Amino acid sequence: MPSLFRRKSTAVVDESATEVTPDESSAAARSRGYTPAKGRQTPKRPTAGRRPPSATKPLNKEEAKERRRQLRAEAAAEFRREGGPRDRGPERLLARNVVDSRRTVGTWFFGGALVVLIGSSAAMPPAIRLASNLLWAALAVGVVIDSVLISRRIRKLVRERFPKSDQRMGSLYLYAIMRSITFRRMRAPAPRVNLGDPV
Repeated sequence: MPSLFRRKSTAVVDESATEVTPDESSAAARSRGYTPAKGRQTPKRPTAGRRPPSATKPLNKEEAKERRRQLRAEAAAEFRREGGPRDRGPERLLARNVVDSRRTVGTWFFGGALVVLIGSSAAMPPAIRLASNLLWAALAVGVVIDSVLISRRIRKLVRERFPKSDQRMGSLYLYAIMRSITFRRMRAPAPRVNLGDPV
């Protein structure tokens, strides 16, 4: 019965062993990231995919804060000039020009609402409360009439100038009405026409 712990012959061991040359061992070491000995040049790391060093000096906390404030101011100024995505399109520009070329009751709506709020308090005499309620009713009626007139004007001009427009008229009316109740100096984009200019 053969022994399970019999030692292999030296011939078999010699055949399984392979001779490794110095060049092959150094190549294998380099592939594993091995640092060469002193006197040998260290291979450089590949630069592909690495972020180049910043040419500018890194900002400190105060400079970064000031930079963010400047970027916000620039974005606000650009929005003030150009508006946002909802302001795009020739129909929207036409609606803005219609509103900006006329005086609207809506610009007095919020100021009147503040007066009505103060005048309607229980501490005020009945005559002042009645006057504030009448003022509120007059402002509401004025805004409704003004909104109807603006909408009719926009519908007429859009049909004349953009007969193939796919813009929803209801959305366009609401856009113009919301602009009409905003103070002129607070409108964005900024008005491009003056009061009384033809549209």
